[in-house]
Amino acid sequence: MSETRSDGELLRAVAADADRRAFEELYRRLAPWLSARVRSRCADAGIVDDVVQETFLAVWRGTARYREDGDVAGWLWRIGSRRLVDVVRGDGARGRLRQALARLRHRDEASAEERVLAGVEHGDLAGALLRLSPELRAVLQATVVDGLTTREAAVLLGIPPGTVKTRALRARKQLREALA
Repeated sequence: MSETRSDGELLRAVAADADRRAFEELYRRLAPWLSARVRSRCADAGIVDDVVQETFLAVWRGTARYREDGDVAGWLWRIGSRRLVDVVRGDGARGRLRQALARLRHRDEASAEERVLAGVEHGDLAGALLRLSPELRAVLQATVVDGLTTREAAVLLGIPPGTVKTRALRARKQLREALA
């Protein structure tokens, strides 16, 4: 009788050896759960299926990187939620990047995000982010990294828009203080 491997062991086997059996086991184990999570955010079954498939395709291709220190299901959910956001917004990550670059070309003043990134060499951004509460990090992830509006972040996180605004302000304040 074979020993059951953990999610992390399966994921490492997929990443290191392109182990198809490990991938299939991981898919059988976590795809139903991921589908249910995505379905709770989106009623369109076609979109749900596409998001789940795209999430696992990113795992198989190795375009999604697992750090081996967290929950595999939570890591998959982060990938899936980003894919869902891209589909719902109608423009993928590349479209958002093009829009952001176009805006940057026509501005002389650096944004707050650019100033923070420029200050990374003088501060500990990663450490400052880790010191934020999970709730504040989730709001920053949704609004800054994923580029969602307050309303979209509220829907994704399941909290009121006012709470998103309050948490975003608190997170930015704490980051400014930590990096000053």
